[in-house]
Amino acid sequence: MGLQEFRTSARGKSLKDAYDSAVADAHDEYGHQEGYSGEINSTGSLKDLTDEFKKSKKSLGEFINKAIEDCPKWMCYAVCTEEPITNKNKTKSQVKHIVTAGTKKWILKYVVTTHSNQIGAFLKKGDAVTAARAYTERTQNSTTIVIEKKLEKGSSQVAEITYKKAPNEREGKWIFFGLAGC
Repeated sequence: MGLQEFRTSARGKSLKDAYDSAVADAHDEYGHQEGYSGEINSTGSLKDLTDEFKKSKKSLGEFINKAIEDCPKWMCYAVCTEEPITNKNKTKSQVKHIVTAGTKKWILKYVVTTHSNQIGAFLKKGDAVTAARAYTERTQNSTTIVIEKKLEKGSSQVAEITYKKAPNEREGKWIFFGLAGC
């Protein structure tokens, strides 16, 4: 087992989001190789060095080269090169109301299910029991019957809530570097 220097970058709302994204990208690109890909997905620890970088007054390249000299194995260092700008709006979502014309008529349905599959929905409990017994006898899988209230026609959706992004909102950018097993 050896060590290999890696450098990569990723964007995210936070350091953790960016790190997780970089790890996922490395996993897709290089595979897991049982923890020895030599890339960021082979690291075990993460440390943010952004404050140290700003205090050092060095160029990013000089800072990274110096930090890697003292880097313990399996360590991933990070430096934020673009701070994320979060949404400062008081309201961060918007509502789209869905209005359907006419009156709504609710009906009761008897729904036959097995573990995670719906077998059928019936207006009469007797029909549901008949279908459930036939299914159970045919497949030897247990079934359940639940009563549900459903709209006779049309959708039951009445609103859709979406995220309202601020005009200046953006993800941050981090440079990741360190020594990974290979």
